[in-house]
Amino acid sequence: MDYKAASSLLGSWDNILILTHKRPDGDTIGCAVALCALLRQCGKTAWVQENQDATTRFTPYLEGCVAPADFAFDRVVAVDVATLGLLTPAGRAVADDHGVDLCIDHHPSNEFYAKETCVEPDKAACGEVIYKIVGELGRLDDEIAKMLYLAVSTDTGCFVYSNTTANTHAVAAELMRYDIPFVEINKRHFRTKSMTRMKLESLLMHRMEVLEEGKVVLSSLTLDDMAAMGAREEDAEDIAAFLGQIEGVLVSATIREVGPDECKISLRTDPNYLNATDTCALLGGGGHKAASGCSVSGTVAQAQEAMKNAILTVLHGN
Repeated sequence: MDYKAASSLLGSWDNILILTHKRPDGDTIGCAVALCALLRQCGKTAWVQENQDATTRFTPYLEGCVAPADFAFDRVVAVDVATLGLLTPAGRAVADDHGVDLCIDHHPSNEFYAKETCVEPDKAACGEVIYKIVGELGRLDDEIAKMLYLAVSTDTGCFVYSNTTANTHAVAAELMRYDIPFVEINKRHFRTKSMTRMKLESLLMHRMEVLEEGKVVLSSLTLDDMAAMGAREEDAEDIAAFLGQIEGVLVSATIREVGPDECKISLRTDPNYLNATDTCALLGGGGHKAASGCSVSGTVAQAQEAMKNAILTVLHGN
């Protein structure tokens, strides 16, 4: 359905629980809090389900929005969640017991798991879709504008990723007409790194595997690495973007061990050279042409080999 139909549905519902995805980023958090504020503006009861993966970089945005344990919801809405597998364990339990009534998303790999789906793959961020719903159902205010700016800025790397469009800039410009702390948001998410983060980046460089005459690089971080450096999850936030900053690199894969025999792989590409969605799909994942991900069972070495083979398969067809 389009955003107008989604707005109509939301306007007819009440007691709404909003779900975000595992290892949440600014887009899913920003969309969830903005939608929660919009629904409350419309006189609805709405809460965001607690996300245990949320780091301290994002938890302040959720204050006043996290659902109480006894919240009796009637409807469930997922934002920026392309597949059921991306839901948190608690979110997956809700989906299994109740189902997801509406998914609002921008990923072309969306699996249409919800009863109704509003997805706009041409949008750089889900926040751009929520922005349209706000205009249809209610009105922008300072709080909603702040959260939508967080969503669109973080999903575009502060408007430098290849997914950024004229529409993204137009939305951001409109949001900046409101009293939002955009300087603080940009500094917090794009210009501040802990010393531990710098050490993690150094480690990625040290063990980097280089292919295709420097166009393709892969590297990894283990749980032991994180423990040895005393690293917290926020120290590794969006670290997948780091290797792609190297001159000449068109494809970068970052493998992170997240549990025993479980690895998360983040792939960033120049989509004119390699389609990230097609590559991650070979390993059961998905996302966007320039940024996708997947989860792989096995050791870090096995996960890195699997991703290397997937990259070479899509590049060379063998």
